[in-house]
Amino acid sequence: MTFVSTAEPPLIPPENAFWFFFRKQRLLVIQEGENTRIPKTRDLKKTNLSTEGQHFFGMLNGQPCYASGLGSNEAIPEPFSAMELRQVFRRFETDGVQAAGLAGHVLAWHRNHQYCSRCGKSNEDKPDERAKICPECGLINYPRLSPAIIVSVVREGKILLAHSTRFPEDFYSVLAGFVEPGETLEACVRREVSEEVGISVKNIRYFGSQPWPFPDSLMVGFTAEYAGGEIKEDGVEISHADWFEPDRLPRIPPGISIARKLIDGFTEERPPVTPAVLSK
Repeated sequence: MTFVSTAEPPLIPPENAFWFFFRKQRLLVIQEGENTRIPKTRDLKKTNLSTEGQHFFGMLNGQPCYASGLGSNEAIPEPFSAMELRQVFRRFETDGVQAAGLAGHVLAWHRNHQYCSRCGKSNEDKPDERAKICPECGLINYPRLSPAIIVSVVREGKILLAHSTRFPEDFYSVLAGFVEPGETLEACVRREVSEEVGISVKNIRYFGSQPWPFPDSLMVGFTAEYAGGEIKEDGVEISHADWFEPDRLPRIPPGISIARKLIDGFTEERPPVTPAVLSK
């Protein structure tokens, strides 16, 4: 699959577009045996699903993609089923995940920015770019993007993993947090690590990034090395944190996430160390 994000819709209405219908954070999909796929125009023609409020957002495999909301009281017809977006992410390849994530992001933005925040008038879609414009005062609003850091911290061949108060009991991941106004990404890494587990870090290096539509984050990944301090969980965001060897990891995030890529990067580059090495 190949996905291209664009706000410029095709000149001629397509015969077989992809349709990303959402009910809150649940995406309508079609399950065919073990395969999960996004509905297309031909599937909609067999149902009474309404495509009102449709929003074009890109091209997947050369076919247009539209996002649309489903009313809370509107029945879900066969053969559709509603699936949590996080579950969908585990079933699609990278481009399908990108399309589904952007669909949810764009739909939430349209829903939450119907009116101008300055004068209260109804917004209109800006014709030349993905933006809302107020016809009364001219205020332009772009889709909200919330930058957040996510970091793997390493100490003597072990990686720092933490259990969030929001996680299932046996699930651990690397640390993450939102960037504050006026803060550099590197400063955010230092602050979040210090606030959540009480240690300091050094040698902060960029790793990669990933859009994360829950609801509108851009995860910016870093690696870092332990610099000092003892783990002291904040008890609010983090309930437990510890250092883990590459071959003794707890349950960790799925492969589609940058969190898992950071952990995999550690396990691939840092083989287990012997007690003799650790004691030096």
